[in-house]
Amino acid sequence: MNMLTKCLFPAAGYGTRFLPATKAMPKEMLPIVNKPLIQYGVEEAIEAGFHDIGFVSGRGKRAIEDHFDISYELEHQIAGTSSEFFLEDIRRVISGCSFSYTRQNEIKGLGHAILTGQNLIGDNSFAVVLADDFCVNSPGVLSQMTELYRQYECTIVAVEEVPEDQTRKYGIIEGEEFENGLFKISGMIEKPEPQDAPSDLAIIGRYILTPDIFSILRNNKTGKDGEIHITDAINVQSKKQMVLGYKFKGQRFDCGTTEGFVKATNYVFGSMTR
Repeated sequence: MNMLTKCLFPAAGYGTRFLPATKAMPKEMLPIVNKPLIQYGVEEAIEAGFHDIGFVSGRGKRAIEDHFDISYELEHQIAGTSSEFFLEDIRRVISGCSFSYTRQNEIKGLGHAILTGQNLIGDNSFAVVLADDFCVNSPGVLSQMTELYRQYECTIVAVEEVPEDQTRKYGIIEGEEFENGLFKISGMIEKPEPQDAPSDLAIIGRYILTPDIFSILRNNKTGKDGEIHITDAINVQSKKQMVLGYKFKGQRFDCGTTEGFVKATNYVFGSMTR
């Protein structure tokens, strides 16, 4: 079986919905209480057994690299003080993973970002985490999907039900449920209008992809808005082989929006004070 060790984090977007905060700071570094959003995603990947972490970044994203590195000056300044406690989580992350980076020179969609990361993945099945989708559950969503991959060894996407008027914001799957919460996908559409949506099951930011996705992305035509969509590539896969949609256990906050970000912050703060 192709063992899962590599997890890719597309992180090249501009974060325009959070301006001016993201003018000089990556949106992935916005804190949910006292921990940056992207660290939660990396911790979820570690929990699921991934220890080769790759970032597809862009201009102005240096803070991500610095965060997942040792700050010797800071370590020296707070050594032996009560503040040292607050570095324990990130120390565990840094010591438990290897980190690699590549730059997406053009912002041409999620599919293009994943294709850009091929040099970090090689000929391996791998996970993709979109840090904007902040998911909470124990075990995490990626751990749940990894267990399914061990059984089926195919591409798996996480899905959840969305209101009918929200389908135009997501990739929407078409498929048949053959186990509780598990769907064999027969097709998917990128951001359909409600009347064109084949279901109310939307793909969210957790994927396990088989390596043939790279050749499909490379040969696929651009989709809506002139971008290369991962949804279109997985749709091609679904016509040739098994692709699964998994209705995950847990709660998702869309931290790509200010409303979702505030809700996630309130949830985490509430769980810390309970």
